Amino acid sequence: MTTEITSELVIEAGVDEVWALTTDIERWPELTPTMTSVERLDEGPLRVGSSARVVQPRQRPTVWTVTRIEAPHVFEWQARVGTVTMTGVHHLRADGPDGGACRNTLRVDLTGFGHGLVARLLGRTMRTAIDTENQGFKRAAEQAHRSPG
Repeated sequence: MTTEITSELVIEAGVDEVWALTTDIERWPELTPTMTSVERLDEGPLRVGSSARVVQPRQRPTVWTVTRIEAPHVFEWQARVGTVTMTGVHHLRADGPDGGACRNTLRVDLTGFGHGLVARLLGRTMRTAIDTENQGFKRAAEQAHRSPG
């Protein structure tokens, strides 16, 4: 079984612009107060197997490892906290009549022993966090789109 927590927004910027923010993971703390720091643990382009140490307010640092990347539409990574596996999912797709906007879907999937309890205890907090993160992507992408260069 899996518990899914999802946030979806239409961003008035192209998929490529939102993808650039999505894969610039070390910049995420600039976009959202839900991230204190993101430190890449490897070098080069983000790829399957890349990992980063993510520090979030009131949480222990967690290492996330990329499990799927299909530019410019899918980025997924996983972290284990105890017996629960968290999968962070970013799906981007063109939206609007001319495809000039991006539908950005952020999702956290919880699996493993105890995931239901974690969802009951932290689900509301996690939902608020991914909504906040999605709003951060929206603000940054739309601002960059309005003032390119």
